Amino acid sequence: MRKQGEISTSFSDRDSLDGRESFYLVGIGGAGMSALARMFHHRGLSVRGADSTESVETGRLRSDGIAVTIGHRADGIEARDALVVSDAIDLEVSPEYQRAIELGIPVVRRSQALAWMLKGYRVIAVTGTHGKTTTTGMLGAGLIEAGEEPLVVVGANIPQFGGPVWEGNGAWAIVEACEAYDSFHDLDPQIVLLTNLELDHVDFHGNYENLRNSVLRFVAKLPEDGCLVYCSGDEGACEIAKMSSCRSFGYAAADFARLSAKDSGDVVTMPVQRGQHNLSNAAGALSVSELIGTSVSAAAKGIAGFAGAERRQQIVWADPSGMGFTVIDDYGHHPTEVRESLRAIRDAYITGTLPRRRLIVVFQPHLYSRTQDFIDEFADALNIADEVVLTDIYPAREAPIAGISSARIAEKVKKPVHYIPSRHLLPMKVAGMMRAGDVVVGMGAGNISEFAPALVKELGRVYDLDRTREAASPVRSTRPLQIVVIYGGDSAEREVSIHSGREIHSALLRLGHQSRLVDMTEVFFRGADLGRFVGPERPDLAFLAVHGTHAEDGAIQGLLELLHIPYTGSGIQASAIAMDKALTKQILAQHGIRVPKGALLHEPEPPYDIAPPLIVKPNAQGSTVGLTFVETNSQICPALANAFAYDDSVLVEEWIQGIEISTPVLNGQALLPVEIAPISGRYDFESKYTPGATIEIVPARLSDKLLEESRSLAVKAHNALRCSGATRTDMIVRGDEIFVLEVNTLPGMTRTSLLPNSAAGMGIAFDQLCQMLVEEALGPEKTQF
Repeated sequence: MRKQGEISTSFSDRDSLDGRESFYLVGIGGAGMSALARMFHHRGLSVRGADSTESVETGRLRSDGIAVTIGHRADGIEARDALVVSDAIDLEVSPEYQRAIELGIPVVRRSQALAWMLKGYRVIAVTGTHGKTTTTGMLGAGLIEAGEEPLVVVGANIPQFGGPVWEGNGAWAIVEACEAYDSFHDLDPQIVLLTNLELDHVDFHGNYENLRNSVLRFVAKLPEDGCLVYCSGDEGACEIAKMSSCRSFGYAAADFARLSAKDSGDVVTMPVQRGQHNLSNAAGALSVSELIGTSVSAAAKGIAGFAGAERRQQIVWADPSGMGFTVIDDYGHHPTEVRESLRAIRDAYITGTLPRRRLIVVFQPHLYSRTQDFIDEFADALNIADEVVLTDIYPAREAPIAGISSARIAEKVKKPVHYIPSRHLLPMKVAGMMRAGDVVVGMGAGNISEFAPALVKELGRVYDLDRTREAASPVRSTRPLQIVVIYGGDSAEREVSIHSGREIHSALLRLGHQSRLVDMTEVFFRGADLGRFVGPERPDLAFLAVHGTHAEDGAIQGLLELLHIPYTGSGIQASAIAMDKALTKQILAQHGIRVPKGALLHEPEPPYDIAPPLIVKPNAQGSTVGLTFVETNSQICPALANAFAYDDSVLVEEWIQGIEISTPVLNGQALLPVEIAPISGRYDFESKYTPGATIEIVPARLSDKLLEESRSLAVKAHNALRCSGATRTDMIVRGDEIFVLEVNTLPGMTRTSLLPNSAAGMGIAFDQLCQMLVEEALGPEKTQF
């Protein structure tokens, strides 16, 4: 994006390029700049360049033998070079620009370099607010078919040209001439083809009058034998023709059929799916063909056969039946372009279909300034679709404007609308809302270009796309589920977690899933890449086998929520509450559940209102980590010291002596209560995890009434904390009273763990238990592809 003052003061004259044989292009990956690079290369000149990010285009340039550096820096610039700078580059922060000034070498805009290479050609400049790229490609295809061998320079990749440039040996050069930042003023046209004109690029021109005057100055560059060819059906184009003194004539969409039959008498028809606006563009291209005296019938065939430019209603994926999915990529970023493209797509793919297909548009506004001026117009244009998805504005170099957001457009859209601020989530979210027959269009001029290909990859996670092409409806994939088992961690229960993770991993493999073990602590602290957790290769599910802090307290759940990966167990809030034993007791008590009396300490000072026997334990650790049974006053201080070694807050509560039981809840249903009978008489860390140290009796040796009451309490506690998946509620039974001690949201899954033993008592084998947890986390419909 270029400023008015920069254009007149920051660049060299284009003639300063005379004699230069080495060129360095800043922003070489852009469509216009990559075209320039290929032109230099084709002419035997030395060319290389840099861009901020790797892209498909930078890869294409390397394949063509052009060196590309990713990242901007000064040390690549040499005294022999001329520097060519994209208008997207901010000169104030460009190290290449600063180095070029130091070396005193020429610095020019892309448009200046292009004009320098067009010396000797008769230039046809295609300009206008909309349709420049397509019309330039059409005219190029027409003149190529007519044998004129033109040079064609387009602002986008043209697949049938093999890129954005077609190098012909004829006299004519057909060039897309952009009105943004007055770049077309550097060209010297013989013919100007004006497709239309309305307000745009307000960040530079400010208002329509300034834009109109800029176009008038460009048209005034035409020589005496030059000509303006303009769309007579467009008010802005007609205004330019009326205010200009040059020779001019207008065209209309209907002229294409008439002109195509001029030589042979046979009318050439345009494909219906191109839309009325492209019929007008074709008429303009054919009118110029007639003007220069070439065979209009041949040109008409070339124009009608033009396959289109990348991102101009480009079909990225479709099945022949039309009953599967159609994914389209489009560059429309002005309300008029959005409206006309959606109309054309609706006419081609939606109108008249039975059952009726849906048109879903996924739109990324381009520039805050453009959005500010066209909020209502964008909303009206988007209403042509059946469903609208909006993502955040692509700013380019603009700073945000207060109060200007895609949400403003969403508020005014009358059709079902979804606002998804992060574009990275679009493929996942849109794939989730799609159904058979849908036509999805990614639209905008920014990095929304990544959406359509990414959506196809996302659909490939759920559907067999090859078989879908052959069938009359989408065919679901039969691939196995991709599951990561998160284990290890950095809590005091790390070793236990490793055992749980290995058991789960083995079970998942036996079940036919693809499973891999991941220790997130290793991932973070060894600098491993999180890339395997995002994009189409991400796991379908994270099976949580971690315990203790940063595992059961909502931390790992928060990470997975940010990554948008489903996981087993409870969510962030329920996990965090359950890990806070004191808070859990408050909530359970409010729900009428009996809990032991106690106090929460933040300093190692013993409470004076609670006397032994006591239980002292960290407030937010595993159920037996740092736990001490206190029988005398002399044991209180050592017990507090032990607990504070694990946590900043410690729970001191009455020691309810009785039968210890634990009742799991699986997917909302209570399993059998497990009676815990430690050999030592105390269920501490050693008794819990040492094989043979505790006898576990399933079901617990209680009356039917107490068994049923414990199951009811477990479900009640599970629901009170809003847990999901599997939980384990620990209790003490004293006489006819049941006290709830705590709720564990990620129960252990080792050979000595209570949840698997309770499930086994109900005939649920370990592998089946794991499958049930998978299905609960994903939903049954998602577990079989």
